Amino acid sequence: MKRHIAGTWRLKTWRRLAADGTVSYPFGEAPCGILIYTREGRMAVQMLTAGRPLIDTSDPLGGTVEARAAAYSTCLAYFGRYEVDGETVTHRVEASAFPNWSNTVQARPFVYDGRELVLQVTAEDGRVTNEMVWERGGAE
Repeated sequence: MKRHIAGTWRLKTWRRLAADGTVSYPFGEAPCGILIYTREGRMAVQMLTAGRPLIDTSDPLGGTVEARAAAYSTCLAYFGRYEVDGETVTHRVEASAFPNWSNTVQARPFVYDGRELVLQVTAEDGRVTNEMVWERGGAE
């Protein structure tokens, strides 16, 4: 299966599914993002809210604390290695923009229909809490 999901993927949607059935979209209904799986087992992902406001500076480390906090809260990125076992892809995160995920293992059950790749996050009881829908994008 690793060879089937290897390549570049474009984020189509990210849904959060609450226990009461409520659906929300953390980065809006039209987020942007890229997911890259190499055949050699490396991976990288970046997800962002579309149309993020600019920060009033040309320094990527500049701007007000509030502006930087707003920018940070509208993106998620990490990279590392990955393995596929059956219908689960395991991300071995080396570093993440969310520091709590650096040096962790993130297992993601997935569904792949040959066109879309749906990664899921599950609660301890097995309930799906998040779904990220990806479609092929970029040069393969």
